[in-house]
Amino acid sequence: MAPTPLGVSIAATIASLLLLFAVLELVRRRRLREKYALLWILTAIVLLILSVWRGAVTSIATMLGVSYGPTVLFAVGALFILVVLLHYSTVISALTDRTVVLAQALASLEQRLQQLEVQKEIDEESRGSSLPQVRSYDRHRRVADE
Repeated sequence: MAPTPLGVSIAATIASLLLLFAVLELVRRRRLREKYALLWILTAIVLLILSVWRGAVTSIATMLGVSYGPTVLFAVGALFILVVLLHYSTVISALTDRTVVLAQALASLEQRLQQLEVQKEIDEESRGSSLPQVRSYDRHRRVADE
């Protein structure tokens, strides 16, 4: 099998470098967190190595029985994209679970706040009336102010 055509190698090298620089720029601008950038950087580096080292693509293609070597570049890229998508799916699942827990906690706090506001209104109204004020409740009987 002939080595990868030079034009394909140059185009793949440029694309790999652009991907690498784009990921690094996103990290620098804080648009992409470092822990998520690692898979993209790894993908760009592997594609860059395979793009520059034309014999490796040919060897891998021969081992896999692929008749056109540059197809391996696209297959490796597609494989890494699938890994990245799987990783993001796990991250999204964890965030979804956390969002449910936070929403439940927020609802509980809002309910407690509403109860306290109602109790405050009742206390304020009872202070204005001529009836004896109730300070607190015991489980079995009322305890009145002295």
